[in-house]
Amino acid sequence: MSGWLTVQGVQLEFVGRGQGRPILWLHGEEGLHPEAPVLDRLATHGHLLAPSHPGFGHSPEAPSIEAVDDLAYLYLDLLAQQGVRDAVVIGCSLGGWIAAEMAVKCTERMARLILVAPLGIKVGDRETRDIPDIFALHPDEVLRLQYHDPARARLDHAVLSDDRLTVIARNREATALYAWEPYFHNPKLRGRLHRITVPTLLLWGADDRFVTADYYGAAYRDAIPGAGLETIAGAGHFPHLEQPEALAARVCTFALG
Repeated sequence: MSGWLTVQGVQLEFVGRGQGRPILWLHGEEGLHPEAPVLDRLATHGHLLAPSHPGFGHSPEAPSIEAVDDLAYLYLDLLAQQGVRDAVVIGCSLGGWIAAEMAVKCTERMARLILVAPLGIKVGDRETRDIPDIFALHPDEVLRLQYHDPARARLDHAVLSDDRLTVIARNREATALYAWEPYFHNPKLRGRLHRITVPTLLLWGADDRFVTADYYGAAYRDAIPGAGLETIAGAGHFPHLEQPEALAARVCTFALG
């Protein structure tokens, strides 16, 4: 099922599948891929709800939503609107940052938190760039950093539909809106991660060269009480796209088994 829902006046395109335990899937800067196999895998274990953030996909921009902080409150309101109290919240990359911001604010409606290569924190000093600049680097270099197999993510724009090209452009513009300044992080988030009180798992592609598990991932893990960190072989920054079955299996073992 796909369609539209409205949360506090904000319209969101969404994908909904499965029945049972509520699962909130928060996509990253790559956008929501309704056809992604990982969504079907997870939907066999619960009721999956995967919205497109405002400005991404076909979701309209919302005047009241202009920062990751706003997105975090929007999705907390979504959980309240759905009336759930045991949600499994999964966020990937930018979506992981959103999920972490939700959890430091309130975990009343969450049972488990899974962060897939989340962005959002500052690890190095002010002169150190923790996260490569996707807007300044050549697209081929971005793919090399983000994917175990960059060839699988390379697109031939000449054969894409007008709708697909529009979505790609909107996703890039929305990413810039939410993550441009400060670049892909909230300077205060790392110091607030101790407030997360639900069991938390960080999942990382073993070949992620964009933000590495042993540096960026370890810093995230160490800041969240009791959090675990696991890597997935044969995957880069988006393991849900490169190794969907492996990622779904880890999620189910941790939260949905």
